Formats: sequence, structure tokens, C-alpha cells
Amino acid sequence: MRPDCYLFDLDGTLVDSAPDLAGAANHMRELRGLPPVPYELLKVTASSGARGLLKVSFDVDPTDENYQSLTKEFLTYYGEHLADHSHLFAGIRELLNWLSDNSISWGIVTNKHERFAAPLVEKLNIKPDILVCGDTLQERKPSPLPLLYCAERLGKDISKTIYCGDDIRDIQSANSAGAFSIAAAWGYLGTAVPIADWNADLIMRNPSELIDFEFP
Repeated sequence: MRPDCYLFDLDGTLVDSAPDLAGAANHMRELRGLPPVPYELLKVTASSGARGLLKVSFDVDPTDENYQSLTKEFLTYYGEHLADHSHLFAGIRELLNWLSDNSISWGIVTNKHERFAAPLVEKLNIKPDILVCGDTLQERKPSPLPLLYCAERLGKDISKTIYCGDDIRDIQSANSAGAFSIAAAWGYLGTAVPIADWNADLIMRNPSELIDFEFP
């Protein structure tokens, strides 16, 4: 049996947004006369957004007194350059076209705030049936609420829904909601916990595998 509904994370799953996220962090370093952080070090933290990137770039976290000002600076620049180099991962356009051609419901559930997620989705010309962002509800992933809300809005049974993401929070959210969890091994995987230990129902290496997927 195939899923009734396909839900996806955004950054690191559908969209390779690391080039622009890393670019914002290194732009801030350049302004301060600092050398750039190697891209590969920034890439693995891209799914964590400003918090992860600022930690790698400036070794700051929310407890630091200048964290808020750095975050504001980062987000302002990123918001102006969020689609300069970001692009869909290989195979994603074909997957989304297949969903559309077969009239299959699909959506995006991301922790990215709407003011960044919505323009990025629009600029990349992808048209989900629903977009649930980090500030849509009072809770965000790893809470199950965004996935449950999404399935309810689409009129779909969460137990017949898959959720695919590249971070352990995605899998925790899906498992808690009762969706079928798929770990996207092509993504950033920015966590100290190996993907094999995320307790995903399935690990996929390529987006094209989703076209032929049927529940075990």
C-alpha cells in the first residue's frame, strides 16, 4: 500500500540551502576581518539554522550577551540572500512532479520561520498543498503537533502518512505523531547521533526511492 500523504522537511531534505546559510555566516566573519569557516563545517549545522551556524562561526549560544544581536544580523542578511545559491536536491523535482501528476497530497513541515520558508519555496517554484513553519503553531519539531496539524488540514490519516527528514528531530516528530518516519540520508545529518540510531522506520539514500515506496 502506498502512502496517502507525503510530508517533508525543507532544509536538507527538499532544498540544499546550506550554500546561502553558510554564506550569511561567512559574510559576518568577513565584515569582522575573520577568515571564512570551511563550508563543510557549516553545512552539517544548516538544519539547525542560525543557532547552529553562529555556534560554529562565533562560538556563541543563546546564553551569550551578544547572541541576539548576532542572530538579528545573520537573519537580516540571510533573508536578503536566501535563494542566491539554494537549489533542490537531485531527484527532488522529479519526485514532486510525480506527486503532482498522480494527484497525491504532499506538504512541508519545517522549523524555519514563515518569513524565510515561504519566499524560498516560492523562488524555487515548488507548490506544496500545505506549508507548516516553525512559527505556525505554538510547538515545533520534535513535537508531533506540526505533523498532526498538517494531516488534519489535508484530511489525511496520519498513520497512512510518511514524513521524510534529515535530522533526528524529524524522526522524533514523526514517530511521536504516528507517521511512518523516513530518514533522508542525502541531507545534512547534523547531529552527533548516527542516522542508524535515530529509530527511523526506514533510511533512504536517494529521493527517487520515494516514488516506488510502499508500506512494509
